[in-house]
Amino acid sequence: MSTTPPPQATTDDKRPATAAHAPDDGAFAWLRALGPRGRRAFAGAFGGYALDSYDYFTLPLSMVALTAYFGLDNGQTGLFTTVTLVVSAIGGAVAGVVADRIGRVRALMITVITYAVFTVACGFAPNYETLLVFRALQGLGFGGEWAVGAILVAEYASARHRGRTLGAIQSSWAVGWGLAAIVYTLVFSFFDEDVAWRVMFWTGALPALLVVWMRRRVKDAPQATAAREQSATKGSFPAIFKGPLLRTTLFAGLLSTGVQGGYYTLATWVPTYLKSDRGLSVVGTGGYLSFLISGAFLGYLTGGYLTDRLGRRRNIWLFALLSAFCVLAYANIPDGANTLLLVLGFPLGFCMSAIFSGFGSFLSELYPTAVRGTGQGFTYNTGRAVGAVFPTTVGFLADSWGVGGALVFGALGYGIAALALLGLPETRGKELE
Repeated sequence: MSTTPPPQATTDDKRPATAAHAPDDGAFAWLRALGPRGRRAFAGAFGGYALDSYDYFTLPLSMVALTAYFGLDNGQTGLFTTVTLVVSAIGGAVAGVVADRIGRVRALMITVITYAVFTVACGFAPNYETLLVFRALQGLGFGGEWAVGAILVAEYASARHRGRTLGAIQSSWAVGWGLAAIVYTLVFSFFDEDVAWRVMFWTGALPALLVVWMRRRVKDAPQATAAREQSATKGSFPAIFKGPLLRTTLFAGLLSTGVQGGYYTLATWVPTYLKSDRGLSVVGTGGYLSFLISGAFLGYLTGGYLTDRLGRRRNIWLFALLSAFCVLAYANIPDGANTLLLVLGFPLGFCMSAIFSGFGSFLSELYPTAVRGTGQGFTYNTGRAVGAVFPTTVGFLADSWGVGGALVFGALGYGIAALALLGLPETRGKELE
């Protein structure tokens, strides 16, 4: 069952509004169309995903300090990301089932609390093995937050604006990434590296404040709740592997694997590449990342708009090609050309983020309400788990190829994503059932 569209706008004399004043026109029509409850749901999902991003990037930004503190090699540091993403697949799949059974908002709060608690715990780790365990447990919440938040907002959004609405949610990842880069620059400027990495993890307690607000202000979409409660198959893993949903689940999982394999390769290793291979200082690394993150923020917003205009599949096709090209260009910039490195950071961030903008709407539209959480949580996070092989592979290749040379491996992921689209239908304009 689809969500009920907002009432038709009227003029002051109570006649229907003209097309020029229709409620679905204008740059922020997607936000107005959500209604008051939908906008609160949007704020909760936006904040949850931004802080999810913040807590995730506490590790990549601290990687050089952690490597020195614990005496790690590149393979061991790459394992941090792999473990996080593999466990996040479990957390995301479980969170999807939980969202289908107890509701989107309650599941969202559980995921936020989980990743916040274990991010803080990472700051107290006495050794590499303990930090690896805490980071894995952080992945349980990290994996579930996006899928649950995206579904919550998708069920409020109109079919016409769903791509832009979910693209705006995706943009919060860049907001959290930017906040993490700012805090990293400050913390590592004022504290010795042996302490600074711990302080970074301790700041991961911020999401707890969001949960307090969400508990009072955010509710599930009523129509989606009714449809979910009336179904006998809600929250069922077998249901997404039966009939026509089997093909959808297999190809959606492959699509997610390709996109996230490419993305997390870059998200994990670019900070290390800038500092170790390019010899940038802490402040210099933060400055270069600001170009990458600015591009990412605009990429999310632009990709959300294009996924409504071009369609879900065409948007992903376009940015898979451009992302692969940007990765190859960025990793092969000659020594001494750091100005070019700075400039290319913007299109790299733009393309690798714009491809994500259609995910929230696309995956939501591929599954019916009763198993939407299960389907989206499973496919998105299976992609995270399998895609997690990419950062670790780069870590091992970096010993012989250098970090910059190994980064080109990430381009392979975008090729996989392009092939996966051959097995999925276009869903632009589809009403949620």
